[in-house]
Amino acid sequence: MLQNPKILQSSLKFHPSEFQNIPNSQSFPISKLSRRQLTIFSNSSLILLLSSQTLEPLNLSRSRDEENLADTTKNDQQEAQTSNNSTDCSNKSITKRAFLDISIDGEPAGRIIIGLYGEDAEAGAARFANLVSGAAGISYRRKEFVKIMPNYVQHGGVRSYGVDAELAKRTGSDLEAQTQTLTDEWERQNEMCSSSVKNSVGSVSIVVRDPSKPPPKLKLIARKGKLEIDQEEVGTDPNGTEFAIAIRDSPELDASNLVIGKVLEGMAVAERIQQVKTVQENTSSPYFRVAKLIGDKRAVVAERGFNRPYSKVIITNCGLME
Repeated sequence: MLQNPKILQSSLKFHPSEFQNIPNSQSFPISKLSRRQLTIFSNSSLILLLSSQTLEPLNLSRSRDEENLADTTKNDQQEAQTSNNSTDCSNKSITKRAFLDISIDGEPAGRIIIGLYGEDAEAGAARFANLVSGAAGISYRRKEFVKIMPNYVQHGGVRSYGVDAELAKRTGSDLEAQTQTLTDEWERQNEMCSSSVKNSVGSVSIVVRDPSKPPPKLKLIARKGKLEIDQEEVGTDPNGTEFAIAIRDSPELDASNLVIGKVLEGMAVAERIQQVKTVQENTSSPYFRVAKLIGDKRAVVAERGFNRPYSKVIITNCGLME
């Protein structure tokens, strides 16, 4: 068994002059070496072997330390960039102020004052301002809140068909024409503020897309005696009039909502809306799962009613403030 390298190094003592006396194997064969020279040669070879084996893990650990240092520096730079982005996203200028007067079952609940980000969300803020002021031909007056969740409350907006659509067309505004502009603005907002929660406490946002909407279905249709492949849209996209007020941080809204402003006053009114009793969600029921799996329309209607308030939560009056 080999001795410990440290003990072996301390036990072997030799002078450099002895290495000079070691003959070269090319000059004459190793068999002519004396016993003393052979012992010195073997001991020196053993020392060199042990030293190389000892330095190899040291070099490996040194290279690993350098890699870890480089990774740490890169992570620090990314965190610094992330903090800068989140700071820029939180500091948004307010260009306009709007108000919403709320009633619950006919009783006044108070006023919510909202500041709009006209520079950071130009299309979304203009959309909300036109609907609040009535410049779009219709407004949020007498419209209800349709969903109350633990983290936010959502207003139903206006309809893109029926009377609301006819009133909007009289003023030359099309509710569905600007949906693509709102979606593009939502994409830019996600790129700029990808690291932070956009729908934070008090944020006001417009629903611009439905992340749960399935992709279009492919189907065969006959046209002029030929079979062609066509796409069939499943479900409908939001019309860009529904909005939500975040009671708490709501990262679940970041995938569908464009932040257009924040609550300046009346957060207690929004919290009072959040306390209204709602229809209990029953998606875990096996009957509901089977009905939705087979495409039963009753399951779709029932799902729309989940988290809907029992009380009538209505905007009685709204507009822009000077």
